Amino acid sequence: MAKVTLTIDGKRIEAESGEKILWVALDNGIYIPHLCAGRGEKEPVECCRLCYVEVEGRSEPAISCGEAICDGMVVRTKTHAAGLVRAAFDLLMSAHPVNCSECPGDACCALQEIAAEMKFDLTPKRFPEILPDYPIDDSHPDFFFDANRCVHCGKCVRECNEEVGAEAIDFIYRGIRTKVGAFGDGPIAGSRCVSCFRCVEVCPVKAFYFKSSRSLATDSNSNVNP
Repeated sequence: MAKVTLTIDGKRIEAESGEKILWVALDNGIYIPHLCAGRGEKEPVECCRLCYVEVEGRSEPAISCGEAICDGMVVRTKTHAAGLVRAAFDLLMSAHPVNCSECPGDACCALQEIAAEMKFDLTPKRFPEILPDYPIDDSHPDFFFDANRCVHCGKCVRECNEEVGAEAIDFIYRGIRTKVGAFGDGPIAGSRCVSCFRCVEVCPVKAFYFKSSRSLATDSNSNVNP
């Protein structure tokens, strides 16, 4: 594939034509927050709205996980688009419990990384706090699922349905009640789960986490970094 040259935050970069802005930036030491994006995805879902950037010559911000680079492109990550990122993060945290010391994902959590990199507060007061109150699904013998910590990035759903083909979980309900769950909101162990553990491995916030401590030091940090 042909190489093109672009500029991100004043840094001149050469990369393969067609690659997404997000991955080019990250590969060159320029941090852009993200939760839902996965490297190599043909059609990014663009649902977390944390990777907004400004592209010179455009009046609207671009979602960097879905925007392909082109020759001569000039991208800025720290302009007015950063305000949209902060708003998206604050809205997300208004529905996320912040008791990190009690969380199995403490110190290997994408939200903690974003807050540290962007200098965001994990407990913003911008929006009213509306925390979910779901029971933890402990039906599977090897892992828990805590829907209260889920950030709806969809990584587990895409892995289960598109990569593994098990179709054990999906998004259920609508609007503010939307959550990840098994068919009929039943126990995951009673669904089509094949115990591949991909949901645990890809979850960036450890809403899915192993019952034993066998993987917290290895598997559970798989999505904090790209």
